[in-house]
Amino acid sequence: MRKCNFALRLQPSLLNEVRKVAEAEGVALNQLINVAVAEKLSALRTEDYFRERAARADITKALKILRRAGVGKAPIKGDELLPTKRKKARSGKAV
Repeated sequence: MRKCNFALRLQPSLLNEVRKVAEAEGVALNQLINVAVAEKLSALRTEDYFRERAARADITKALKILRRAGVGKAPIKGDELLPTKRKKARSGKAV
């Protein structure tokens, strides 16, 4: 893996906190920063991925598929819905 140097300017308070976390985690400061940057990039890429997928979605088609799912079939063992308790409204009637 190719490595490169990059001068990173952090606020002193942020640097102190990062050092504390790195020490608590038992990792080098550099490693903690690398992992933090990788996690942020992963989160941003995931967000972009879902945004792109949503843009291609055919909502009408998806809803049609969901409406027919499981029609006429009993739930698989373990997939049954638990009985729900009906909440009482302030008037005392079940909602």
